[in-house]
Amino acid sequence: MNNQQAKQKFGIIGKSPKLERAIDVALQVAPTDISILVVGESGTGKENIPKIIHQNSKRKHNPYIAVNCGAIPEGTIDSELFGHEKGSFTGAHDSRKGYFEAANGGTIFLDEVGELPIASQARLLRVLENGEIIKVGSSKAEKVDVRIIAATNVNLPEAVKEGKFREDLFYRLNTISINLPPLRKRGDDINLLFRKFAADFSDQYNTSPIRLTDEAVKVLANYNWPGNIRQLRNFVAQLSVIETERMVTAERLQEQLPNISTSGLIKFEDKNKADLSEREILYKVLFDMKRDLTELKKITFDLMQKEGNTEIMQTVNPTIFNDRDENSLVVQRTEPQTIEVEESLSLFEQEKRLIEKSLLKHKGKRKDAAAELGISERTLYRKLKEFGL
Repeated sequence: MNNQQAKQKFGIIGKSPKLERAIDVALQVAPTDISILVVGESGTGKENIPKIIHQNSKRKHNPYIAVNCGAIPEGTIDSELFGHEKGSFTGAHDSRKGYFEAANGGTIFLDEVGELPIASQARLLRVLENGEIIKVGSSKAEKVDVRIIAATNVNLPEAVKEGKFREDLFYRLNTISINLPPLRKRGDDINLLFRKFAADFSDQYNTSPIRLTDEAVKVLANYNWPGNIRQLRNFVAQLSVIETERMVTAERLQEQLPNISTSGLIKFEDKNKADLSEREILYKVLFDMKRDLTELKKITFDLMQKEGNTEIMQTVNPTIFNDRDENSLVVQRTEPQTIEVEESLSLFEQEKRLIEKSLLKHKGKRKDAAAELGISERTLYRKLKEFGL
């Protein structure tokens, strides 16, 4: 199989040199059993590379299993990957095969491998070094013959420095690295993909395909596409449904694409939302609480001022507050009376509300909500359980 055949079989569109190089490397390493690490931003189509490798290997008639490590709760991920023995934990009524045992003789694709907990990383390292798994609740090592292909959008060298990813595991996985370019660096491929998606949705919705003017094509090429191919496909689907004029102008495209300037060039954000940490999400919640509290204090000040009590100006300043107590506002009147206004939402409730809003915005899609919040799917899953959502 050559590059063109591989692209046709797996529906890969594009001619950019970096994409061609990635496919070429995948075909070269396919006949071997060497471990592969696929690197690229979310939405670049990393899932196609393991399929190309498996279908061009001696294992192609054996199982191929793809596992999203970021979507499995931390408490069950070892059981899911390596299996468990009967009675090893509450609810383990029977022994169960894990994905590695089920993929014996074939290939396992570990997507979002950077999300694996440290304990699970140690188990994975054992598979890479000795070809052995140990089920949860067992002390017996079992041999498996599985080729491992991993993918990540995490900067693993940085994660190693931060102690979030084992250095020895990184080197074992990174024997051969295949890098998929982001969509913004693929030049004319953007328009090719747009036309392919437009044709697909035209057939699906029984309408004429969306087309772009020459100026609109330039706007499309200049956009940053932080969500890469996945974002482009969703955007074409949106246009195919809502646009009454099937020829889309540059001006209309600018209205639909976020963060586009009037000249059609990108307004790059200082920091991608995907880079936000969970700590920064909490900071956002705290700042929201503080802003709400400030507004509440100002409203109270204005109401008291309307009552004509001149001493209010001496006892309360709407812009300067006592840092010792940010949870309540105490206003002294001339009579011995205290008015106390409590902040209505706790940090717990604020964070819960933020997650609820994000899930509602993305129509319950956890992966999109997690990306917007800047946390992993597993962290979001844990918080959903914590908040009872």
